Amino acid sequence: MTLPLPLRNRLAELILDAFRDEDARAVLDALSRYCEGGALTGASLPAGFPVEFFDQREGGLVLKGAYRRFSDALCDRVGRGWTVVRDRPLSGRAPSLSQALDEAALLFEARLDFEVHELLEPFWMAAQGPTRETLQGLIQAAVGYHHLANGNLEGARTLLLEGSAKLLGRRLEGRDLDAFARAVRRSVDGIGGQAGEKFDWSRVPAFPRGS
Repeated sequence: MTLPLPLRNRLAELILDAFRDEDARAVLDALSRYCEGGALTGASLPAGFPVEFFDQREGGLVLKGAYRRFSDALCDRVGRGWTVVRDRPLSGRAPSLSQALDEAALLFEARLDFEVHELLEPFWMAAQGPTRETLQGLIQAAVGYHHLANGNLEGARTLLLEGSAKLLGRRLEGRDLDAFARAVRRSVDGIGGQAGEKFDWSRVPAFPRGS
């Protein structure tokens, strides 16, 4: 189930900030405990907790009515994001491109594809020439799988093919992207023609890592 944009965007921001910020990590930890059935009250919330999405009840916080049906989808993403960051040392406030690509690999492998987009987009905007095109290819691949997870099959096919074409024969920060590009292209063959058909997510290649 696709999260509403305000909820999706705020959660993505928290997951990315949790790579570098102790407060964001505390918020993600609190959300994880909430999802595991722990009661949260206003007095126990860490700074920056997204209270705008919750109501205070006698037993603790609950998602507001408009968001309540997205509880399972929210908790699924919270769990995957928390698993990615919880045991990692906090990193610097201004990561290098190489460091961002390492973090993108972790997010991609956790199927947090929208977060990959959000992480790499500032580097793409600042880049020029082949680096800019290569980053766009990686972003398109991630967003393609994001569309696929949300049932937008045509959008997924288009972005996966366009993104993989930009990565063929390319290297970036010591990473050989050619094999990844070819595997992304092959994975498109597994996208069925009907929204109800199941995609085999094992066809998705690992994000390229540095040597």
